[in-house]
Amino acid sequence: MPNTAVDVVQRQVDAYNARDLERFVAQFSDGVQVFRPPSTQPAISGKARLAEYYAANRFNLPALRADILNRIALGGRVIDHERIHGVRDEPFEVAAVYDVVDGLIRTVWFFAAD
Repeated sequence: MPNTAVDVVQRQVDAYNARDLERFVAQFSDGVQVFRPPSTQPAISGKARLAEYYAANRFNLPALRADILNRIALGGRVIDHERIHGVRDEPFEVAAVYDVVDGLIRTVWFFAAD
């Protein structure tokens, strides 16, 4: 199985769209941190907390889907412009920056469009 940063991020997106929590979480390091700037404190720390959050707040939503509108790969970083469906009444867009180290996503930054 290819394991470039893009491959890892794409497996994560595919699992997200399938609402497959086990496959989704498998793409992240144990010490993963998720940030939502401008906050400098992580919104989520650790794989267990990531699994809890996505099980309770995302993968229970039947219309959940992320469309990748644009992708930039730069070494171990992948920057996705995503349109998220099924979380709010209307789709919304984010820029997600994934830092992939040793074949796993170590850090994610979600930048909101609004």
